[in-house]
Amino acid sequence: MLKWVFVSPDPGRSRLRFAARAVLGIGLAVVVCGLAGTSLVGAVIGGLAALLALFTVTDATVRGQAVTTALLPVAGLPVLTAAAALHDHPVARDLTFLAVVGAGVYARRWGPRGHSLGVFAFMTFFIAQFLHATTDRLPEMFAAVLLSVAAAAAVRFGLWCYERRRPAPTAPAPLAGTGLARVTTRQAVQATAGAGFALIVGQLVSGERWYWAVGAAWWVFVNTTSRGETLVRGFRRVLGTVVGIGLGFLIAVPLAGAPVPTAVLAAVCVFGVFYTAAVSYTWMMLCVTLLAELLYGLLGVLSPGLLALRLAETGVGALGAALAVLLLLPVTTHAVTDAWIQRALRCVHVCTAEAAARLAGAEGADPAPRVAELEQLLARVRLSVAPLVHPLSPMHGRRRRARRVLDLLDDCAREIRGLVAVAADPEASHDARLAAACWRVETAVEALTGGGAVPAHDVGGPRASEPALAHLHGLEHALAELAAPLRTPSGSRLADA
Repeated sequence: MLKWVFVSPDPGRSRLRFAARAVLGIGLAVVVCGLAGTSLVGAVIGGLAALLALFTVTDATVRGQAVTTALLPVAGLPVLTAAAALHDHPVARDLTFLAVVGAGVYARRWGPRGHSLGVFAFMTFFIAQFLHATTDRLPEMFAAVLLSVAAAAAVRFGLWCYERRRPAPTAPAPLAGTGLARVTTRQAVQATAGAGFALIVGQLVSGERWYWAVGAAWWVFVNTTSRGETLVRGFRRVLGTVVGIGLGFLIAVPLAGAPVPTAVLAAVCVFGVFYTAAVSYTWMMLCVTLLAELLYGLLGVLSPGLLALRLAETGVGALGAALAVLLLLPVTTHAVTDAWIQRALRCVHVCTAEAAARLAGAEGADPAPRVAELEQLLARVRLSVAPLVHPLSPMHGRRRRARRVLDLLDDCAREIRGLVAVAADPEASHDARLAAACWRVETAVEALTGGGAVPAHDVGGPRASEPALAHLHGLEHALAELAAPLRTPSGSRLADA
């Protein structure tokens, strides 16, 4: 796991820049709040608002990111007001919190912007419980949120906007559907039910820290689609929390809120949250847990009993999420896996066609954006297949088949990248055999996505010497090999696993 997190590929050092910029932006936000005269509570809420502004905004363009960042206070401040106003009205507060949960998940149907605003709204309500916000503190909190979002935006879009030189790839559109067939609608119902369970049981465990259970249930649903993804994420959340609490006993408790070492370690945790988020949810949760413990140390309430309570509340939240996805409108892993694999295969065909057109001299053909889209789709395939390839999965045959599919899809992506690199060479020339090879790729993709027979590929023949043809033949080989693991003996797809 250490190798996967710290040695995994980081093209263009994107994760490193992402994490370093977060430390800079959040640090600036805390300094600005301090210079504005806010209290420790104001500095904490400001730092967390900056963290969310830098972490959750994932629009494809810099302009879109700036618009979403500007809208964050519009979504968060009314929620903060409601949370503070209902502080002494438990029933109304709890019902409002559940409404925020449902609306925040449902907003994902509108893509990255809806997701960002939904997360910010939920976390604003959560932070209000974390800091025991009341109406008399609203002016200070409003100022902290506005100043911190502005500071984060100044760093992200002014001081260090590395996305201008390399635009972020467009996130794949959500899976289609209407009504209860829409995944986001089902997840909104599930998340609300799971959070309701966590809220009730969490209050039985602790009348003061019950919101930890709701937060655990909420974050289990973030960036997941199917039942299997949610269950795996819940397991990883609990594991990361357990390890983080163990570190808390060794680090946060002895520090007892000492300002300088706490600030340094908090910066390290922020870096860890952003650097590991893309490759390991367990490591990210470890950093989040330790960061929360350090903040509690600053606020003077950290104790071993509090750490044990956090573990119990996290378990309650994960259990609530698990029960919701298992019993209420489940979105099966096989349906989601099938949909993402088919979309990835269709993108393989489009990439091939664009590259071939570029080699043929078509001026408007540009396969590069399609390659970026393919990488995003493959990331979604890996996420959806994660339950099948998890080390604790008892279905060994299906696990082997799923890993084989991932390996072959990676082979497809590698050949596509090589083909696009050849097409980008101004001296590359069109070969008449490219059209035939592209036609065979199209036929293979149509067969894999439509259930027909995949044409046989001569894997034993000599590999073409021309680079473009060599990549196309490698792609044909991978597609032909995909036919076996994608289908069970009965003729169904890997999705049936």
